[in-house]
Amino acid sequence: VQLQASGGGLVQAGGSLRLSCAVSGSFFSINGMGWYRQAPGKQRELVADISSGGSTNYADSVKGRFTISRDNAKNAVPLQMNSLKPEDTAVYYCYAVVRLRSSSDVFRHYWGQGTQVTVSS
Repeated sequence: VQLQASGGGLVQAGGSLRLSCAVSGSFFSINGMGWYRQAPGKQRELVADISSGGSTNYADSVKGRFTISRDNAKNAVPLQMNSLKPEDTAVYYCYAVVRLRSSSDVFRHYWGQGTQVTVSS
């Protein structure tokens, strides 16, 4: 199972970016998906996540500005980021909780490689 993140870049404050993360490989189903971020000198923090049923959860700092969704046909989890602020600058990591086989209740976490988002003031 592999996760491929894309869409990072440099944007001015107030601008928008759209990240995406696609899951590939052999597995039975995907449970939760989401995004974390890590700024220099800081701990990794949850940005947003979405359950298999579509329930979403956001960090207070991004509520009203970021929107997470999931494309089950493509096994992808886009993150639309609007009204970006310099404090949103970080490496963004996607993750997925994957059930590998229908015959097993074991779920495993997989992570993408990270994509840099830089917001200039």
